[in-house]
Amino acid sequence: MTPGSLRPQPQIIPCVDIQSGRAVRLYEGDPDRETVYFDSPLEAARHWARLGAGLVHLVDLDAATGRGENREVIHRIAAELADDWDVPVEVGGGVRDRESAETLLRAGVERVVIGTAAVKNPQLVRDLIRAHGPERVVVSLDARGLEVATHGWAEGSGVQVAELTPALADAGLETLIFTDVTRDGTLRGLDRELMRQVRQLWTNTLIVGGGVANLDDVRLLAEEGLHGAIVGRAIYEGTLPYPLPELG
Repeated sequence: MTPGSLRPQPQIIPCVDIQSGRAVRLYEGDPDRETVYFDSPLEAARHWARLGAGLVHLVDLDAATGRGENREVIHRIAAELADDWDVPVEVGGGVRDRESAETLLRAGVERVVIGTAAVKNPQLVRDLIRAHGPERVVVSLDARGLEVATHGWAEGSGVQVAELTPALADAGLETLIFTDVTRDGTLRGLDRELMRQVRQLWTNTLIVGGGVANLDDVRLLAEEGLHGAIVGRAIYEGTLPYPLPELG
C-alpha cells in the first residue's frame, strides 16, 4: 500500500456524554460550557442504535469530575441496547477502582474505559485485563498535546503519553483511546501531526477523539492508520453524516 493511500474504513463510535442526567457535549472538556442534545441519555443511545451503531460510547461526566454520578441510567442503557438492539456499550468516567469497573461489567457493559486510574494506579489496568481479558478493558488517555490530563480533564498530570504506552502494552492492553482535549467538542478537525505521533506510540488498536468535524477527518483517520474515532458534536449537528457513507 502506498503512503497516504486509504486503509480500511475507520469505525465511527457515537458518544453519549451524560451530565446532570442529560446527554450533552462539552466544549474543550469544560463542564460549564455544555450543549444539551437530548434531555434523556437513554433516548440519545436509542437514536444511535436505530441508525445502526455497532458500539456506543458512554461517559459519566459527573463521575469523572467528582460532581455526582449517573450509574443508574447507564445500567438501563447498557441493558436495553444489549437486549433490544444487540448493540454493546463501553463506559468511562470515574472508573477508578476494581469494584466500580466490575459493577459496570456485571450490569451488562461490554467494556470499561479506564482514564485517570491508568495514570494514578496502572496496576488496576493489569488486574482487570487478567480477570476479564483485553476485550473488556480499554484505556483512555485525554491529553493536551502529549501531556495526559486527569480528573475529567481538569488537571494536568505532568505525565507524557510516551511514558505510559510501554507499560500499557506490557499489561496486555489492546485498545487505546486518545482524546485531544483542546479540540474536543469544537468541530475544528483533527490535528494530523498529533494523530501521527500517537499512532507511532501505540501500534495496537487506536481510537481517537477531539475535533472530528467531517468526512475529511475520517479520511485522515484512514490515511494515518487509525482504527476509528469517538464522535459527538459532528454527528449530533450533522456536519459528519451518520451512518457513515463509503469513502471514495
